[in-house]
Amino acid sequence: MAEGRGELLPRPPLHLSLPPASKRPCLRPAPRGPGPGPGPGFPNSRFRCPESLLDCAAKAVAEKWAFERVEERFERIPEPVQRRIVYWSFPRNEREICMYSSFQCRVAGEEGPVVGSSSSVGSGTVPGGVTNTTGSTGTGVTGDGLPFRRGIRLLETGCVDNVLQVGFHLSGTVTEPATQSEPETTHKVAISFDRCKITSVTCGCGNRDIFYCAHVVALSLYRIRKPEQVKLRLPISETLFQMNRDQLQKLVQYLITAHHTEVLPTAQKLADEILSSNSEINQVHGAPDPTAGASIDDENCWHLDEEQVREQVKQFLSQGGYYGSGKQLNSMFAKVREMLRMRDSNGARMLTLITEQFMADPRLSLWRQQGTGMTDKCRQLWDELGALWVCIVLNPHCKSEEKSGWLRQLKKWGDMDICPLEDGNYGSELPNITNALPQSNLAQDSLARPRRTVFTRAMEACDLHWQDSHLQRIISSDFYMSPAYQREGESLLFNPQGLPLWLDHVPTACARVDALRSHGYPREALRLAVAIINTLRLQQQRQLDIYKHQKKELLQRGMTNTTNLEGWVGHPLDPIGCLFATLTETCRVHNYRLSLGFCPFTTLRDPKPPVYQHVPVWGCPDGGESYLALALEVALMGMGQQRLMPEGLYAQDKVCRNEEQIVAKLQEMELDDILVQTLRKQAILLLEGGPFSGLGEVIHRESVPMHTFAKYLFTALLPHDTDLAYKLGLRAMRLQVLESTAPSGDGGHPHHGISIVPSRYPRWFTLGHLESQQCELASTMLTAAKGDMLRLRTVLEAIQKHIHSSSLIFKLAQDAFKIATPADNPPDITLLNVALELGLQVMRMTLSTLNWRRREMVRWLVTCATEVGLRALVSILQSWYTLFTPTEATSIVAATVMSHNTILRLSLDYPQREELASCARTLALQCAMKDPQNCALSALTLCEKDHIAFETAYQIVIDAASTGMTYSQLFTIARYMEHRGYPLRAFKLASLAMTHLNLAYNQDTHPAINDVLWACALSHSLGKNELAAIIPLVVKSVHCATVLSDILRRCTMTAPGLAGIPGRRNSGKLMSTDKAPLRQLLDATISAYINTTHSRLTHISPRHYGEFIEFLSKARETFLLAQDGHIQFAQFIDNLKQIYKGKKKLMMLVRERFG
Repeated sequence: MAEGRGELLPRPPLHLSLPPASKRPCLRPAPRGPGPGPGPGFPNSRFRCPESLLDCAAKAVAEKWAFERVEERFERIPEPVQRRIVYWSFPRNEREICMYSSFQCRVAGEEGPVVGSSSSVGSGTVPGGVTNTTGSTGTGVTGDGLPFRRGIRLLETGCVDNVLQVGFHLSGTVTEPATQSEPETTHKVAISFDRCKITSVTCGCGNRDIFYCAHVVALSLYRIRKPEQVKLRLPISETLFQMNRDQLQKLVQYLITAHHTEVLPTAQKLADEILSSNSEINQVHGAPDPTAGASIDDENCWHLDEEQVREQVKQFLSQGGYYGSGKQLNSMFAKVREMLRMRDSNGARMLTLITEQFMADPRLSLWRQQGTGMTDKCRQLWDELGALWVCIVLNPHCKSEEKSGWLRQLKKWGDMDICPLEDGNYGSELPNITNALPQSNLAQDSLARPRRTVFTRAMEACDLHWQDSHLQRIISSDFYMSPAYQREGESLLFNPQGLPLWLDHVPTACARVDALRSHGYPREALRLAVAIINTLRLQQQRQLDIYKHQKKELLQRGMTNTTNLEGWVGHPLDPIGCLFATLTETCRVHNYRLSLGFCPFTTLRDPKPPVYQHVPVWGCPDGGESYLALALEVALMGMGQQRLMPEGLYAQDKVCRNEEQIVAKLQEMELDDILVQTLRKQAILLLEGGPFSGLGEVIHRESVPMHTFAKYLFTALLPHDTDLAYKLGLRAMRLQVLESTAPSGDGGHPHHGISIVPSRYPRWFTLGHLESQQCELASTMLTAAKGDMLRLRTVLEAIQKHIHSSSLIFKLAQDAFKIATPADNPPDITLLNVALELGLQVMRMTLSTLNWRRREMVRWLVTCATEVGLRALVSILQSWYTLFTPTEATSIVAATVMSHNTILRLSLDYPQREELASCARTLALQCAMKDPQNCALSALTLCEKDHIAFETAYQIVIDAASTGMTYSQLFTIARYMEHRGYPLRAFKLASLAMTHLNLAYNQDTHPAINDVLWACALSHSLGKNELAAIIPLVVKSVHCATVLSDILRRCTMTAPGLAGIPGRRNSGKLMSTDKAPLRQLLDATISAYINTTHSRLTHISPRHYGEFIEFLSKARETFLLAQDGHIQFAQFIDNLKQIYKGKKKLMMLVRERFG
């Protein structure tokens, strides 16, 4: 690895380099006294004198060789040499202690320096060999409770004591200070280490977690920062070797005496076995020594509590979709990436443990049995799991046996029925990861739809290797160029400028970049990323040349079948995100502390956006390219790729989500002249790219829309190139899947795309989201075009052509209205007219369809037209039939237009008011003719002040009364007429209403009863003739005895004709029930009581007997109004006794009351 970013010398190929180390060897302080130099300080206190040759050799041996191998290699090792090897065998980098004691601050997928580590392996180490991470951090809001931070605090407050290193074993005590709730406690800590890795830890606190506790951290940091204060002894076996028999006996006896309760039984047992000649202990040469370091056969890796990893993953998965659990699992994935970056073998080991628990999740079988998909959050976790396995198997220094073992394990998981599929519930049409650019003949192969699981890409990646000589030269040198004399086939490996290309399937190539970056090779990842971008540039230029030859034919046809089945945005391997992150990571501005290896403690509550600077591309011939410009360019190329919308809800949602993630990262860039130039150049290429660009003139009907991407481009370009910004925005407004029919087929297509032979009916699950993004783009352009009539008209035409959702057009109209009418400035009339026109389009679109927001839309349109002015109101009144239903036109539109507030808002003079009123009256009469049932009353109200119009409206009501109007509508209009002073017209309408009414005997709570009583009271007040006219209608329509008796009683209480109609004389006498017209009403009432009595007795129950007796009492009152009423009632009662004599209890009650 190249250390530091300033190094520009070519590197040797990867296959020639030494095996990767878990950390970089660094200079140590000069020895001082029994140990090496002082603890960590600042750079100016480091360099004292060069290291001795003994220390240099001991450091190398301590990191690479097991001490047992040293002992086998050399018969006698001098004690000073042993001491230096043992000394240098302890870990030297605090970053590694931090990695094993805390989750890193950022979650998976975020970019930037890792907590407790700098941006790349090998950088950020202070001179002297010890990485000082004082003040580094963990996770959470403050991080103070994390083991690493707590360990630093314990160390700095002097809580570490009794530190002793015996060989490869470190021990000490750590005291937890007393708190309000807990007393002071002291914990014994023991650490075993080998080859600069901690291999086991023990602490008296009983910590059960994935990571080291704060006490282990404190002791480890004490050893790293204060090595001169640590008592160093050789392995205990070396000390015992120097003792004679008496000394050994004394040692054992003193040891037993000091710990007789714990040691004595074991000591006696061992003594018995040693004294027995045939015991197993005597068959083994030597004796074990826990302080002598690991054996040659022991695996050299950091201590990781596998059981705790399993338990915690299982616990997080059992919590389902809770936010906290998903966050914790993402942090564990990030920890795996951190381990890979440190080239720690535990990365693959930890991922294996995580995967085992994922596969054991009981929800998998449940989802499979129910046929339902997993939740989005769970799906994203599985995606990250699959991507991590691709990184694992693409390790450049992975041994073949390791890769074979991983492949077997991946196949085992992938063959399980419950293993999640790569694209959710659907099979995959995507080509194999090892294929090059997709070819057209893959269309037929894709129909077979092989089963692709989340591990399929990792299994395919196992077939990839790093032995290609061209690839080795790309990643090994910044100055690799085409040779002066090229051999056959080499011309395909370089672009015309001589820069190397990497002709691989793009997501696969980017997976290599991600693997290099993830395994701690940032410089090599950058080199390969640049080669991939050069390849994409050349491909883009060739596609443009192809399109120029076919442009005329494609434009005539207006559509194409050429597209990419495999889009780069939303791809499981996230190729564009990978390239962007790799390129921008080297352009981040870091402060001085970070450059020294310090990692600032940042919180998740208020993350600061990254700050970028231009870094020249290493080895660029002209030096004019920067990694930041390349990052922007590749993001634009990937986002602008014309690709087919994938099948399935999750895959489509992932496309949208990934697109938004990339746009969010682009928005963090502060555009300068270089980036603006890159932006303009790429935008022009995308516009001219034909069927290969999502912004080309001709695209496939099922292409992923470019609205989100175009909104970013429009906003970014607007201050610099307005014409280009609008050209892009207007081109992207289309939503082809809603605007065209499926093509019949396209025989000729460029070889870089895939031709879709069978057209499928698209199921776009995210269509609603895509349409809302289309609306956002249109709203952005409308806002920017404020005050520019020509651009506003162009944007308006695009909206009317491409947006097909009425609710979204209404939203645009509201947005335009809001922008056009600021609170503290005069309105913008051009934008107001655009808002009005959009509103009118919404009215036309929703006129014949059901829309729950229709009334809101109508009211808003009237408000908008009012803001525009008189002519707009007159226009919508005159063309109402194309915009509104008759009910809306009269009850909302005309009523609002004629309101006092509208007149005041417009400051109309008398002629203008009359013009508006005339239009409203005309509208009202037209609506009344078209829908008299719902509009007649509104029409009458609107025409009150114009006699001719009012008479016309009244005549419309009369004409419609016999056919299309209900009694309730007629009663309502009749009451209105009476209220306006037209009692005779009210009587006529009430009479017409009575002809439509029918009240049964048991409908004594019918809502029309009040109208009937009102109509009879009106007739009675008008006179005897009107009463005589209404009573036959009442008798015919009303069969409810109580209602008829109520009417009869009211008519006999006062004399008729009290309304005082001019020209009529009233006698002032009460009317008799023995004469017409009340005689007919009395007879009908008595008949209704008789019929109702028989009907009620048919199904009467004992609990209703009392109510029935009261009913008969009311009937008697009505009977007695007739001259012979008492005789009729007596006969009626006798008749009941005879007919219903079986109801003995009821008849007894009848006799008690009526005799």
